[in-house]
Amino acid sequence: MKNPFKSALALPAIVVIALGAVVFAVRSQQPIEHEELQYPTRSVEVITARTVPFRGRAVGYGNVEPAILLNAKTEVAGKVSYIHPALKKGGSLPGGTVAVRIEPTTFELSLDKSKAALAGTEFALTQLQVEQRSTRSSLAIAKKNLKLSEKELARATKAFESDALSRSAVDAEEKTVLQLRQQIEDLEGKLAGYKSRKAASKAQIDQSKSQLAQSEDTLDRTEVRLPFEARIGNVFVEEGEFATVGHVLFEASGTQAVEIEAQLPTQRFRPLLLAGGDARVPLDGSAGLQTAISNMNIEARVALVGAEGTGGGWDGTLTRISESIDPTRDTIGLVVTVDAPYAGVIPGERPPLLKGMYTSVEFLAAPRERMVVPRKAIHEGRVYVAKPNPDGDGHVLEIRPIRITQRQGSLVVVDEGIADGELLITTDVIPVLNGLPLKLIASPNAEEELARQALAQEETSG
Repeated sequence: MKNPFKSALALPAIVVIALGAVVFAVRSQQPIEHEELQYPTRSVEVITARTVPFRGRAVGYGNVEPAILLNAKTEVAGKVSYIHPALKKGGSLPGGTVAVRIEPTTFELSLDKSKAALAGTEFALTQLQVEQRSTRSSLAIAKKNLKLSEKELARATKAFESDALSRSAVDAEEKTVLQLRQQIEDLEGKLAGYKSRKAASKAQIDQSKSQLAQSEDTLDRTEVRLPFEARIGNVFVEEGEFATVGHVLFEASGTQAVEIEAQLPTQRFRPLLLAGGDARVPLDGSAGLQTAISNMNIEARVALVGAEGTGGGWDGTLTRISESIDPTRDTIGLVVTVDAPYAGVIPGERPPLLKGMYTSVEFLAAPRERMVVPRKAIHEGRVYVAKPNPDGDGHVLEIRPIRITQRQGSLVVVDEGIADGELLITTDVIPVLNGLPLKLIASPNAEEELARQALAQEETSG
């Protein structure tokens, strides 16, 4: 039979031994090593922020119109006796060509009458001048005769006083003197009248010359000449038709230049002016407007819409700004002139700029140094900058607010928040935390592409 006292002592002994073994095992173990927690390192692409030459860019659209459009009208009434064979819609004629002629017979007769009238008045003046010279000669002779007669009268009077001559002889000499004096007065009066008569004749000559010039001008107006090289539009007259004054004969467009009123969204106009250096443009009628437009140095490139691969575009010149805003489309018209629109035409490859063609006009401001960054690097008005780690090696993320002055395509112009030489992160970062450790991947190709886009150059493929 088992001893109950021994069983009661065995259980506590086992418990004590087990506890001792546990304590010994815990105390004999190595202490747990604790690892310090830190942000995970993120790999990001970066570019070096630098100021680069930037060209403000905007695109407008408009139709081609001739810079000079002539609606030829008749200035004299008459029957159309001649029409140039090439005066047809779509035809081309050089400057100075007689396009239409009105029957000139009536006007030639009027010119002949005017010439005859002028010749008559000039002959009358010549006759007056001859008569005037003759009268002067007669007056001179009469004055000499008067002097001689007066001497004879004096001798006769003296002889009468000495009873050497009769009274009747003295009276005869006195009568001769009186007659000569009367003749002289008549001749002097006649000479005085020549002045007014000559003035009247000269006035008639001037009138005849004016009439002659008017007749010549009227005759010239029977021929309708093209004042410039032109393309012919609609023709509204036929040979043999009677045309009244003001009758529209044909339409002609000058080939020296064309104009395009490109409609540009108003929200794109101000950035273009800012990029051009000065948003203050006088829109009144002063001469300063044209000077201001010239000083903006805005380049215009014209291309046909939907005609890719047609041999390039055309260089234009911004010449005017529309006087009003289109309230429907919220656009402003910029008038661009393209010289020599028919130059360099290659059939099937490069067409001329014809009336009505729909074109795009790319406006480019002069290059200016700006801080330009990719739009994808902007995150709700902030950028991510890779800064040197102040607590060790490598770089860490810094969230930086910026001020944007202009957005253009995939680019953004910044004037506050980024300095030259700083590293700008161009990829998304998750999580976005200040001080996040970074592993940098340089993107030199992205920097080159950004510089090209800032100058509005074509992107490279690759």
